[in-house]
Amino acid sequence: PNNSRIRGVWGDPDVHDLTPTRTSHVHDLEHVKLIYNSILRDRKPPGPAWKPRSVPYREIPGRLCTLGSKIQQLKQRIAMGESGSVDYYALIGLRRGCSRSELDRAHLLLVLKHKPEKSIGFIDRCEFAEEKDYDSAKDRARMSAVLLYRLIRKGYSSVSATIAADEAAEKERKKAQLALQQVQLEELKQRMQAHEPQAEADADGPDDRGGNGVGSFPYQGVFCRDLAVVGSLLSQVRFNRPLAVKYEALTC
Repeated sequence: PNNSRIRGVWGDPDVHDLTPTRTSHVHDLEHVKLIYNSILRDRKPPGPAWKPRSVPYREIPGRLCTLGSKIQQLKQRIAMGESGSVDYYALIGLRRGCSRSELDRAHLLLVLKHKPEKSIGFIDRCEFAEEKDYDSAKDRARMSAVLLYRLIRKGYSSVSATIAADEAAEKERKKAQLALQQVQLEELKQRMQAHEPQAEADADGPDDRGGNGVGSFPYQGVFCRDLAVVGSLLSQVRFNRPLAVKYEALTC
């Protein structure tokens, strides 16, 4: 059993509110509970006798009861649907809908800034009144730094998976839109091809109803009627000026 793990889990429980799920917090607390039970069974704390103890032996029974009630409370909160999920975008410092390049840049800066080795180096530069305070602070700093580093990596993986899913969905949307446009274009071509033979027959086919040998087209009657309407309108407004009109090959 690791004595620093006991201090990290028991002494700083708020850090576990940042864990991705409350289930992992329960798992850590149950591990500490097993350590406490082994201490009570063996009647001695783990490790060598000269090593400082963060938890005195006489306090273990009371802490074990408190630990059991805390585990029970967390399990009830999990059963009620509380997952304790983390907003990884806020953790990394990105907006939702960010690009992959922004994610990679932010992740690189965080990893370089929060390396676990840096926390140990900071503790080494501090001065402590007693040696046991130095060991305790060093273990706590290492535990917190490792938890934060793992949380950053999990956040990067989660946001990266979200971006990949969004990119795949956008690709499928564009693909479906392109397929729909192609279907609409094919339908338009088919409609145009269906109307072309009828239009050619109406425009080029001669009408043999006239016996003077001159082709009579369907639109000639409409054209002559429009000329008559225009002439009537001109006479109503007393427009009597002569109009030069050429009647070459005009038959009505």
